[in-house]
Amino acid sequence: MKLKKEFITHNTKDEALLVPAGNAGFSGLVRGNKTLGAILELLKEDTTKEQVIAAMREKYEAPEGVIEADVEKVIGELSKIGALDE
Repeated sequence: MKLKKEFITHNTKDEALLVPAGNAGFSGLVRGNKTLGAILELLKEDTTKEQVIAAMREKYEAPEGVIEADVEKVIGELSKIGALDE
């Protein structure tokens, strides 16, 4: 899976944004924290959910299941708005 080219990401110190451009088929703005920003960065390249989880585990320490749940939620929401090529 990969983030569609019709979506632009922007990260600030504390916030991540995902903005549709052109024919994205979604009108709105996705705002989130640094965790969302890290996941979006990983999704700029073709990857799998398991690879995203592994990369997030290397970057962040969290109790068992938290990272998996966060990645599942983000991927699910991005799929709903049509932001992923799956």
